[in-house]
Amino acid sequence: MARRDYFYDPAPKPNSIRPAAAVALFDSGGNILLRRKDNDKWTMPGGTLDFGESLTDCAIREVHEETGLQIRITGLIGTYTDPHILIAYSDGEVRQEFTFVYAAEIEFCGSILFTSGAGFTGVESANDRRRWSIGGSFCCE
Repeated sequence: MARRDYFYDPAPKPNSIRPAAAVALFDSGGNILLRRKDNDKWTMPGGTLDFGESLTDCAIREVHEETGLQIRITGLIGTYTDPHILIAYSDGEVRQEFTFVYAAEIEFCGSILFTSGAGFTGVESANDRRRWSIGGSFCCE
């Protein structure tokens, strides 16, 4: 489904509000996973809550779906919402989200166990997702 993001732009009136989870994901060097390679947007991995799951389960699922990484949530950073940031979908939904942002550590990237000295370059994910970059190198590529 096609979508358009509005960031303080004239936008249609929202007709839904959805809870979401995002993850500030740090490697051992303190780099944060922020930029999607598939659309070049600066954002943290995350998405909206599905029925029957907790927000932390949502965060873990979304990171795995989008990056192939297995993570461990280490804390809640905060909750964020802005009525001037909207997402319009081709089916007519115009969504305002409120997002719970979690801190997390990477446990596994594919079959590679991350330790204090490990980086991201040259590691393949188990499900071959190659959508995120980090600190100038590419995660899971």
